[in-house]
Amino acid sequence: MEQAHSLLLNEDACSQLGEDQRAEFVFEWLRFLKKLLPTIDRVDLKQNQKRLVEQLTAVMMASPGASTRSLLAHCLAHLYWMGDSFTSTLTVDRCNDIIRSKDDSPSFLPTRLAAVACLGAMYEQLGRLLINSFKETMANLLKALKSAESQGRYEIMLCIEKLLKGLGVSAAPCHRDVYKAARACLTDRSTAVRCAAAKCLLELQREAVFLWSTELENVASLCFRAFEGSNYDVRIAVSKLLGTLMASALEPKQAIAPRAGSRRSCLEEVMELLASGFLRGGAGFLRAGGDMLKGASSVSRDVRVGVTQACVVCMCTLRGPWLEANFSSLLPLLLELVSHPRATQSPADAICHRHCVSFILRASVGGLLGEKAQIAAAREICLVIKEQKKAIDAALCEGNVEMRVSSMDVASSQHVLVCSLMELASILQALCSTAAPLLHDSTTGILDTVISVLLHPSASARLAAAWCLRCVAVAVPAQAAVSLDRCSERLAALKSCPEAVAGYSAAIAALLGAVQHCPLGIPHDKSKVVVGLAEDLLRSAAQNSRISIQRAHGGWLLLSALTTLGPTVMENHLARMLLLWRCAFPQSVKELEGELRRGDAFTWQVTLEGRSGALCAMKNLVVYCRDLLSDEVISRLLPILSCSVALLTQLPSLVKSYGHQIKHSFTVFRLRVYEILALLPPNSYEVSLGTLVKQLLMDLTGTESAACAELNLLPPLCHSQDLALLGPALHDTDQRYIEEQLHGDSVGGGSLEYDPFTICEKGQVVPAPLPPPAALIAAAVRLFAVVFPHLAVQQRSQALEQFCECVRQLKGARQQAVHISVSAAFCCTLKCMALGCEALGPEEVHKPGLALLMGALESPNPLLRCAAAEGLARLAQAINDPSFTVSLSLMSFDKLKAARDVVMRTGHALALGALYRYLGGISSPQHLSSCVGVLFTLSQDSTSPEVQTWALHSLSMVVDLAGPLYHSHVEASLSLVLRLLLTTPHTHAEVQRSLGRCLNALITSLGPDLQGEGAGVCALRTSCLLGCAVMQDSPDCLVQALAIGCLQQLHMFSARHVNLAGLVPSLCGMLLEYSVLVNLCSSFLSLRRAVVACLRQLAQREAVEVSEHAVTLVKELPRRDYSQLDVTIKEVGLEGALFSLLDRESDLRLRLDIQETLGHMMSSAAACALAHWIKLCKDVLSASSDSAGATLVETNQEEDVDRCDDSSAFRAKHEPSGPFHSLRWSTRVFAVECVCRLAVQCESGDPAHFDMALAQEQRLHGSADFLVLHLGELVRMAFMAATDHSEQLRLAGLEMLLVIIRKFASVPEPEFPGHVILEQYQANVGAALRPAFSADAPPDVTAKACQVCSAWIASGVVCDFRDLRRVHQLLASSLLKVQAGRDVSTSLYNESTFTMETLAVLKAWAEVYIVAVQGTVRQESPAGWQEEEPGGAGEPAGVGLLHLVQGDLPTLSRLWLAALQDHALLTLPPHYASQLPTSGGSFYTAETTVPVRQHYCGAWAPILHATALWLKSTEFVMVEEGPANLSRPVTPTSMGHSTALARIKSPEDISTERLHLILGITVEFLCSPHSQNQMENITSCLHALQALLDVPWPRSKVGNDQALSVEILSVLHRLIVTREAPAVQQAVLELVRQVVYAAQEHVREKRHSAEVDDGAAEKETVPEFGEGHDTGGLVPGKSLVFAALELCLCTLVRKLPQLSPQLAGSPTGQKGLVCTFSDIDCRLVTSALGILSELPSICSPEGSVSVLPTVLYLLLGVIRELVQGSAGANTGALVSSALQALRTVLSSPMSRAEKSRAAWADLLRSALATLLQCWDSDHGVDEVILLTALTVFLLCASPEVTTVEPLQSRCIGKFHACLESKDPTVLSRSYQLLASVFQGPAAVAGPFIRALGSGLVALLQQVEKSRPQSATELQAALDGVRAMEALVVAAEETHRAPLVAVLLHILISFLLDENTLSSAPAASRSLHEYALQNLMRLGPQYSSVFRALMTSAPHLKARLEAAIKGNQESISTKATQPQVSSKNAPSIQLKTNFL
Repeated sequence: MEQAHSLLLNEDACSQLGEDQRAEFVFEWLRFLKKLLPTIDRVDLKQNQKRLVEQLTAVMMASPGASTRSLLAHCLAHLYWMGDSFTSTLTVDRCNDIIRSKDDSPSFLPTRLAAVACLGAMYEQLGRLLINSFKETMANLLKALKSAESQGRYEIMLCIEKLLKGLGVSAAPCHRDVYKAARACLTDRSTAVRCAAAKCLLELQREAVFLWSTELENVASLCFRAFEGSNYDVRIAVSKLLGTLMASALEPKQAIAPRAGSRRSCLEEVMELLASGFLRGGAGFLRAGGDMLKGASSVSRDVRVGVTQACVVCMCTLRGPWLEANFSSLLPLLLELVSHPRATQSPADAICHRHCVSFILRASVGGLLGEKAQIAAAREICLVIKEQKKAIDAALCEGNVEMRVSSMDVASSQHVLVCSLMELASILQALCSTAAPLLHDSTTGILDTVISVLLHPSASARLAAAWCLRCVAVAVPAQAAVSLDRCSERLAALKSCPEAVAGYSAAIAALLGAVQHCPLGIPHDKSKVVVGLAEDLLRSAAQNSRISIQRAHGGWLLLSALTTLGPTVMENHLARMLLLWRCAFPQSVKELEGELRRGDAFTWQVTLEGRSGALCAMKNLVVYCRDLLSDEVISRLLPILSCSVALLTQLPSLVKSYGHQIKHSFTVFRLRVYEILALLPPNSYEVSLGTLVKQLLMDLTGTESAACAELNLLPPLCHSQDLALLGPALHDTDQRYIEEQLHGDSVGGGSLEYDPFTICEKGQVVPAPLPPPAALIAAAVRLFAVVFPHLAVQQRSQALEQFCECVRQLKGARQQAVHISVSAAFCCTLKCMALGCEALGPEEVHKPGLALLMGALESPNPLLRCAAAEGLARLAQAINDPSFTVSLSLMSFDKLKAARDVVMRTGHALALGALYRYLGGISSPQHLSSCVGVLFTLSQDSTSPEVQTWALHSLSMVVDLAGPLYHSHVEASLSLVLRLLLTTPHTHAEVQRSLGRCLNALITSLGPDLQGEGAGVCALRTSCLLGCAVMQDSPDCLVQALAIGCLQQLHMFSARHVNLAGLVPSLCGMLLEYSVLVNLCSSFLSLRRAVVACLRQLAQREAVEVSEHAVTLVKELPRRDYSQLDVTIKEVGLEGALFSLLDRESDLRLRLDIQETLGHMMSSAAACALAHWIKLCKDVLSASSDSAGATLVETNQEEDVDRCDDSSAFRAKHEPSGPFHSLRWSTRVFAVECVCRLAVQCESGDPAHFDMALAQEQRLHGSADFLVLHLGELVRMAFMAATDHSEQLRLAGLEMLLVIIRKFASVPEPEFPGHVILEQYQANVGAALRPAFSADAPPDVTAKACQVCSAWIASGVVCDFRDLRRVHQLLASSLLKVQAGRDVSTSLYNESTFTMETLAVLKAWAEVYIVAVQGTVRQESPAGWQEEEPGGAGEPAGVGLLHLVQGDLPTLSRLWLAALQDHALLTLPPHYASQLPTSGGSFYTAETTVPVRQHYCGAWAPILHATALWLKSTEFVMVEEGPANLSRPVTPTSMGHSTALARIKSPEDISTERLHLILGITVEFLCSPHSQNQMENITSCLHALQALLDVPWPRSKVGNDQALSVEILSVLHRLIVTREAPAVQQAVLELVRQVVYAAQEHVREKRHSAEVDDGAAEKETVPEFGEGHDTGGLVPGKSLVFAALELCLCTLVRKLPQLSPQLAGSPTGQKGLVCTFSDIDCRLVTSALGILSELPSICSPEGSVSVLPTVLYLLLGVIRELVQGSAGANTGALVSSALQALRTVLSSPMSRAEKSRAAWADLLRSALATLLQCWDSDHGVDEVILLTALTVFLLCASPEVTTVEPLQSRCIGKFHACLESKDPTVLSRSYQLLASVFQGPAAVAGPFIRALGSGLVALLQQVEKSRPQSATELQAALDGVRAMEALVVAAEETHRAPLVAVLLHILISFLLDENTLSSAPAASRSLHEYALQNLMRLGPQYSSVFRALMTSAPHLKARLEAAIKGNQESISTKATQPQVSSKNAPSIQLKTNFL
């Protein structure tokens, strides 16, 4: 294919190819030429133009396919446009000649079609340049049109459209002729021709004014006729034409001057014209009038649906502003469509009309109007409802009371009311909480108006009003309880009125159903009220026969709705429900037989209605409260169900007796029985199975089976892939709501009045239940599938044989209906059996089942064929016999070979593909080859597009099922697909769709192999790309969607071969083109889904490239009349276009894809386009309908706003409108979430994002952007969101404010040192928080605001005490609300919401108190604070904050303790549920036990920490205070301070309870496996325990209870093993230290008490306290010491794996490997060593002996690793701690205790030996550390340890070796340690003095010869002198004089003479001065020795005198120096010495 990439066609290469390859080669060349022409140099182009034209003409003459034709035409037109256009007329003449040719052979047809396509493209591109030949061309085309076949007519219509587009107004002379030709084509038998004619007329109307003026009525009538018998594509095209014409008639284009005969039509005229088609169809008015007089309705549903879509297109074309201005006039005209008598001739027609009008209203109001305009529309709708209700009320009041309003009046009124109420409900539901001001508007009175309709005579109107109330409750949850109370009161007052009973019971049921969508719920007492009302209605049902049915129906409806509240509510009412069910049914079959002998028609009607309602309530109980279905409950329900099944067999005789009066009730009763039985296990009603199956067979094969349309049964049983064969009608289209009306046959669409019980079901869309007969068949199908597996084999075969026999005996439509029902039943059965892995049975069951499916497979109904193919696949799965599967495939092969009819070939072709769908795929190459061969043959049957479609679809399934086995067929398959793509006409779009699915399967089959570079792989990849290109050029949107899917697959497998530069603009072009009328107006939902899904995938990896390529699109696309998104993409890029699309879309899947796409783009591009994204989100947030948050700071607030630097930026003022207009609240919420996500992303990026100084500095040196620079905008956006009308947006705004506070709280303000950047926004934050604390704020908003408030106070931004008090007042007000409690009778929400709000308040106060206490501690120890928290300039004024909190602490402490007790009770295991208080806890009721658990789980940890801190501050001292007001009476277990029981408890008991409460909660949580992601809670628990153990009393409690201490340590051990966070590990070790300290105190106290009690005389018999006792045993699990050892070992081994013998040889523990220790690692090891060193002190002497080896091993192991350098270099503090721990152990009293002294000595000697062995390491060691540790041993251990041989000699040897070191540092430290040893005990020091004294003297004497040259050498010399002094002091008196003489001699030797002193190094001079000073000090001290030395050594004396003299001279010189320089001394003297 590379040879095709040239300007001229490579004819040599082309000629060598076969026919198919030549077509591909030409197509690829044309594709390349299309891309090349816009960029080629015009000079080169003109040079080659002649040859190029010849080649293109040759291609045109070569019978090109449809895709090649369109490319050819495009290239030819652009060639003349870019090059020389003079010869274009020759080409036009050539094309005209071809069209005029008399050759009618099929082979010449493609050439003629190519000529037509070329003409269209040339005229479209060149326009008026070809004006001279225009008339001739047009005449030629119109003449050819008359004799053309369908493809020719299609192409000619498209050609004429392009001619009109290119010539514009110049084509006016031919407008009438074109109109005349298009009129005929618009009603053509070919649907493709109709679509092309509609497009042609759509282009014509741009210039032909007469189309929407004088000819408007005729064109409309023509469109109505075009709708008749149309398909989906025709309805879309013609409706677009008709809608555009209507819009032009209403709003003529300003660019066109008025012409003669044209006038502007008024809205009434246009709507009357549409109404004529809607009500009368496409016939002429005279004929339609005659039909109306005759009472006949000739309007097909096709026409009504088409007119509906045209009306929507009209309003979308006129756009939102027009609709907003004219809605009040439009609404009555639309509602007249459903009030006309012709619209209500049958219930099905009435429902269809209602759906159409509702669709128009929803598409216009919901799709075009912003929130403000929707509120205005809701007011208009409310006025219409008032007028209708007023008219009905007036009619009811006039005349005689006995007379009723005529049925015609009620019908017309009810349908108007239903449409109005449904649209009002949709508006309120869409507005959500934004609708609150509308509902509170007393002038409109929406609630009163809606409730008034509940008394309407029509059931449908009442149900619509009830649904509207439900939507009100969902939108504004505060209205749920209010409306429920209101309806309950009215129902109780008007229970004698049938309309009131029916209406208000439906309203209550709807409101109860709304609670499922209201997280805040309703008060629990409302359920009791509802149960009371229901019981009252059921009891009084028999009192008044006139309203018995309504009361029975209403009572059971209330109970059914009540079950939707869930098991938590229903468990309290279940007993009463069971009693009511028992009363509603006979208790035995005998009692049932007695019933049958009495009663009349009305009695049975009432009975059946009541029992149907009871069964529905039972069904809802199973659905919504399955947890309550215990065996006991089911056993009590089974008798009722058995009687119900028995009644089924008796009712037909009653129907015969009483006629049709009870037929409807009988049908509903059967339906309810089937529904409930399908939900229960069949073995529970096994006794009734036989009766039930007979009834099911009768229903499935009876006359009522025709009532259920195929679309209600079969689609769920078909595979989702197979439904694509049925065209776009069954796809998810924007028009599906009304398109479904076309497939309901006589049933029509579903409606709420068919089953009022569905009004309480879960869902946001109004339920549309089927009529009872249709619903009965659907329920029978489901129940048959449930029951069939439980039948015996004989019963199964009999049932299936009866199905087959019934189908054989029936004929015509009845047979088709029964066939659909029984096939659906069997397919559903197979599906259920497959899911349950159950066997179908032996062959006697297989045979009739297979016959049934084979008959369905050959049915003329395509949907039934799809279901049958799926059923065959399920049958093969159920039988699971390879031979049976092979026989099925062979059967299909034989049928396909023999059959020639389309039905059989399509069915069996599909069966071949589906057969192996559930068998793990195709594994036989022979079978695969046979399938492929047969399907290849069928796929090339061009005489039957339907066969091609089904065969290709089956082939795509075979490709998927074969997997790698198909690789041998890939090349042939790709060749076939490409050939068919290039040759299939565009009129056969269904074939192209199957080809697209086949190509997608082939790409998936190739998979990652497409990345290869081999010749074969490149050819395959090129073929795939070529196929995608062909499909992209298709005019069918579903084909384009498939092309996008294929490219998406290619991009996934081989991304670098997909050209994004071409793909992204094409995707955006499709998205923008089809987003002109987005949402309900666009027909291309599938295409939009495909585009956005592809963009989402591309944005995951190439987000920046996607954005860049999208922007280039706007420059290339031509301007479109109705595109709004072009402007958006120019201003804000693709992201803005996606935001606009997100705002308009209602499809959930598409919205999620758009959000993910935006998320990926933001993640990739946010860093480089931060300002762009913030501005984009700000524009989206600002694009609200009204300025809800226009002013950031209220003018009447108390805050001093003038202090805010940026306050001017936050004032008033509605900002000028940006690129977005009137966006929905959900879109703005998403924008706020995007900003929060931006902040989180920036956190992991450049630190300058949160550092203003750094950001400003980097901004000066580059163009980088940082988040902190946009802080003002972020705060403004958070304020706007937090003060909006929408509660969801308020919550999002508060969350954003919380993110801002957390991210920027510590960012300093560079211009004002000591301040943080957020200080300037204090007023704004306060203003944003204040509305959330108002009395009418929802609890969830207040709870969120409390979280923000505590974060704001805790952040430390608020420093000023007055500002702090303002924010504090907000929390104080919420605390008052908590203390006051909440009256349940006046509550709007469920009691759990009060718990949520209360806990949020208490949690916020707890967090504030924690920060206040921490701030106080930090201020008391600023050094520690700064070390722990650097840069904390903005920390809160801890003392001031604590002062604010202090006043509320008595109240808060009680509330905190009550909340903790509640939490402790709620976390008890289920088997302790009986211990829960029956009345609930302090802040929850017994009914809300389940929902409040999550609230306690989110709040308890800070409350626990705060309570512990409070107890620490009081040191557990009880303070008598007044009890805090709690929302509920405090239970007897409430900490003993608010009940009578508390008064008899001692303070000790109360404190113990509190301690155990906190310990219990903490330990339970830390043991819980569910705490994996709650690090904050873990930290709070640990800090709370630390605070407790800081107090002596709880510490003594823990110390006294060893079991408790061990349990705490075991929990901490688990925690330190499972948590890697350093803070957690540090806190754990600190807690271990505190526990060990508590044990030490306990042991110390016991020992002291024993000593005092026994007296000093008996000290020998004092018992030894501590672990180990007399035996020394430490029991794991019971020993505190062992538990502490485990913790320390865990910490040490984790940091130093070499300590573990098991890990010593592993890669992590090999010696010699250096692992760098961080500061936190050092602190952890230090803590562990400190704990280790204290463990012997809490043991008995024997116990200390047991633990000592482990302690010494670990200590010496750490020291060993430190001296070997394994811990890195920064371990100075760690070395000190290790040596300190060793000193502590060696100094332990246990080493001197009588019982353990000897054992300690042995162990310490071993340890000393081990320490000495460290010198022998192969690796280098730190001698200084080792020598220091050795010195610690020598000084701290008893002499009996260190004085034994050979240890003493080895110790001396180590010192001797270090003294010989050449390293002055080692030598210096050796001297220091030796001095310490000399000063130690005599027994230790003596041998060292004797052994090392002479060596020390020798070393010092050598200093005279090699004087120190550096500071380290000097230090070594000085330390040596000090060691010598220590030796002198330690010497005995008799030996001291000689030693002093030696010392003096050494010191004098350090002196320098006056000649060398001045030139000596600084170190030598310092040594000289030091020696002289010591000599001056030692001389008087040892005067006799000094004199003797001076006398005996004159040279020493002379040397000393010279030194003294030189020293005195230097002193005198220095004394005179200041006087000389005093003249120049500065006048200002510094008082501080900075040196």
